[in-house]
Amino acid sequence: MECKGVNTQSPKPKVVFVLGATATGKSKLAISLAKRFGGEVINSDKIQVYDGVPILTNKVTEEESAGVPHHLLGGVHPDADFTAEDFRREAEAAISRVLSTGRLPVVAGGSNTYIEALVEADGAAFRGAHDCLFLWLDAAPGMMEWYTGLRVDDMLRRGLVDETRAAFEEGADYTRGVRRAIGLPEMHDYLRAEREGAVGEAEMAAMLERAVREIKANTFGLVLQQAAKIRRLSTLEGWDVRRVDATAVFAAMAEGLGGHKEVWESTVWKPCQEMVRLFL
Repeated sequence: MECKGVNTQSPKPKVVFVLGATATGKSKLAISLAKRFGGEVINSDKIQVYDGVPILTNKVTEEESAGVPHHLLGGVHPDADFTAEDFRREAEAAISRVLSTGRLPVVAGGSNTYIEALVEADGAAFRGAHDCLFLWLDAAPGMMEWYTGLRVDDMLRRGLVDETRAAFEEGADYTRGVRRAIGLPEMHDYLRAEREGAVGEAEMAAMLERAVREIKANTFGLVLQQAAKIRRLSTLEGWDVRRVDATAVFAAMAEGLGGHKEVWESTVWKPCQEMVRLFL
């Protein structure tokens, strides 16, 4: 059953943040919370704000969004320099629009620099003007390393190579825009060799295998960095951060026996739903 709006009895408007490293299930949780409590999702992933490469950036599909409106998901030119200050300005505007309709803003994404820029800017003016609840989806590093690898394999099946091939440019700048996404720089040598046609089939296969290994290793490295940043944010004064351990969900998936959906319901969804209900 969906709630049609937000409790307006509080003197401050309420905002829910869904934090977590890459591949922890933030989008799934944010969408579920928005459906349950009459909300809309504001994307805070610094790569997903750009247009292009939806497979590589794991953008939420129309089917996955389940009818929940999303803000700042694409719309920025792939070569633009969308800074943390740009995000703060655009996110504040989006949150204000959502609140003006009596709905709940659910901010979700892995770019914790963007989140901190929003919440702590101008002497923490945003935090002073809003009641904020931070839900932190976390899991054991070993499980996350396994799952990020699995997700890269799934991206390959969905067309990662074709997508990066279409976006390939010989002189690309991998420090700007969407090209900062993990996957594009790692695939560069392989795609260049493919275009030049001077490398044999066996060597091409080996180059692709190396690129995939690098994508998996760099993605897991990002996971560790993101978790460390959230851990630091959780120590800041005034941040109500609730850690939710999703390790059991990934362990159930790794066992391959089924039942991980039930584990998600009991260990992630039900506790988060209750925390948000009490917060509102």
